[in-house]
Amino acid sequence: MELYLDLRSQPCRSVFMFAKLNAIPFDFKLVDLAKGEQYGEEFGKISPVRKVPVMKDGDFVLTESVAILQYLAEKHASRLPDHWYPADLRQRARVNEYLSWQQMNLRAHGSKVFLLKVGRRHYPFNTSLSTSALYVRVFVEELSQTVDVLDKYFLGEKLFLCGASISLADLVAVAEIMQPVSSGVDVFSGRPKLSAWCERVKKEVGVALFDEANAAIMTSGGVPQSLREAGLPQIFKDKFKKTFL
Repeated sequence: MELYLDLRSQPCRSVFMFAKLNAIPFDFKLVDLAKGEQYGEEFGKISPVRKVPVMKDGDFVLTESVAILQYLAEKHASRLPDHWYPADLRQRARVNEYLSWQQMNLRAHGSKVFLLKVGRRHYPFNTSLSTSALYVRVFVEELSQTVDVLDKYFLGEKLFLCGASISLADLVAVAEIMQPVSSGVDVFSGRPKLSAWCERVKKEVGVALFDEANAAIMTSGGVPQSLREAGLPQIFKDKFKKTFL
C-alpha cells in the first residue's frame, strides 16, 4: 500500500498516525504541497482530485482522508481494537457524526486562521491585510466558537470525543486542532477539559509518533526555510488572495 502524504496537511497527519499506530504497512510517498507537487503531471495520473492524502492499495486508489481512515479501519477490523471504529451502530454513528461535522467547522476555521497568520507573517501580499489585525480577530473568534462546540458538545464530560476510548474522531480532531496551535493560537486557554483530552490523545498515540506527525508544522508554522527565502509559488499566492481578499 502507498500513502501519498505531506504532514503539513491535517488530514495527512490523521491517516499517518492511524496507520503507524496500528502497524499497517505502507510506503510513504511525499507530495510537497508547498512546492505545488500536487499539481504536477505525475501526481495527476494518480489522483485527478490533486489533493492529499491519497491511498493506493494495489490497483485501488482512494482519496479523502475520512474515507481512507474508514477503509483502513474496516479492512483491518479483524485485528484492530474495536474502539477505533466501533461495530456497535450507535457508537459508530457518534464517530461518523464528528467526522461529518468537522470538515466545515473545525477544519474550515482552523485552516483559515493558520493560512492567514502564516501568510501575513511570511507573504504580505497586501499592505492593508498585512498591517491590520482585523482579519485575524474575526477568524480567531470564529475558530473559538467552533472549538467551544468541540469542547462542550463533542467532548463534554467524556474522556474522548465518542466515549471512554480513543476513536478515529479523536485522531482527526487532534490533527486539525494542532494547525492553529502551530500558528500561535492557544485554543486550550480557558478550556482545561479540552487540554486534558489533547494530552490523553497524545499519550494514546505515543509522544514520539505524535511529535513526528506534527514536527513539520511546529517548526516555523510549517513553512520550509527554502520557501521563506525564495517565496511562495504563484499558485498559492493566488489562492491566498482568493480566500482572504
